[in-house]
Amino acid sequence: MATKALSFALSLNDLTNNHFSSNTPHTAAKVSVFTVKCSSSGGGERPWKNSDARLVLEDGSIWKAKSFGASGTQVGEVVFNTSLTGYQEILTDPSYAGQFVLMTNPHIGNTGINFDDEESIQCFLAGLVIRSLSISTSNWRCKKDLGDYLAERNIMGIYDVDTRAITRRLRQDGSLIGVLTTDNSRTDEELLHMSKSWDIVGKDLISGVSCKTPHEWVDKTKQQWEFSKVPGETFHVVAYDFGIKHNILRRLASYGCKITVVPCTWPASETLKMKPNGVIFSNGPGDPSAVPYAIETVKNIIGKVPVFGICMGHQLLGQALGGKTFKMKFGHHGGNHPVRNLRSGHVEISAQVCELKSFCNFLFLKCSAITKIVKFNQVHYVC
Repeated sequence: MATKALSFALSLNDLTNNHFSSNTPHTAAKVSVFTVKCSSSGGGERPWKNSDARLVLEDGSIWKAKSFGASGTQVGEVVFNTSLTGYQEILTDPSYAGQFVLMTNPHIGNTGINFDDEESIQCFLAGLVIRSLSISTSNWRCKKDLGDYLAERNIMGIYDVDTRAITRRLRQDGSLIGVLTTDNSRTDEELLHMSKSWDIVGKDLISGVSCKTPHEWVDKTKQQWEFSKVPGETFHVVAYDFGIKHNILRRLASYGCKITVVPCTWPASETLKMKPNGVIFSNGPGDPSAVPYAIETVKNIIGKVPVFGICMGHQLLGQALGGKTFKMKFGHHGGNHPVRNLRSGHVEISAQVCELKSFCNFLFLKCSAITKIVKFNQVHYVC
């Protein structure tokens, strides 16, 4: 251990000469002597954290950062989300499976974590990329901080990285595959090879996020958040779980629907035996072309019962009707996308997680993921 001592002498003459006029009487000056000892050792903990993580993109760029949450090495597609808040809903949205989510809003973590805002029972995304990690939390519902939450769920996160620069790169070049690591033994060349060897296109990701058995959903939106009157008529809705968010189910329940949630592989014949008033094909991650079994299920239901599609479900409807899907350059991810209702002229702010466009005999317009179902009387397409 090295120890250094600094001695200081403070004279009252300095104080009196600087702060009082010469006409002000004062007593004789006194001198106080004190010593400050500073000690340090090689194993002392610094009050700040050094960069200990790297994000290597397939274009060859390397971004040094600081880690929080879990440690390790993970590969995924890097996308950006423009939401100003709601990071907890994003973390638990199954549609982000296989992806690193970069938040364009710079300050993340200030509201902490609560257990009411989760959209599923676990985190499915590959990792979280942010500019600034809040050092404190301030919210009346907060139960724990973001770092501890991610560590408990084995999700990697990095901060102190130039998210603006990465976002500009993604907007210019499109979504990129990246590798996130805290392992110093891995070389940049090895990580770059990993990023170029992986692709999200053609992968069946919905089977990893779907429920395994059918079940009834009864939870409604809590009264303090409710904004609509519940209709008297009840409809039986079968919801195909391709990665469905809890709030979609809560909204359906709040509108008076009886909901049966079924796995992504649930046969169409079993659904039709339930005699539902309507079927919803939910949001979900990945490429619809990689799940032909789901497309076949949709084909066998269309025309026999009213249907409704969100995100992945919307894309499956397009393919089931003979359309094609292709990957968008960088997709729409955020909670602040304006959508104009052409019938009323009103503009609503929507939440979107869109990766693909669907074309059939007409263009399926990208619209909001807000669930506003009162009656199933036609085919609905919602992105």
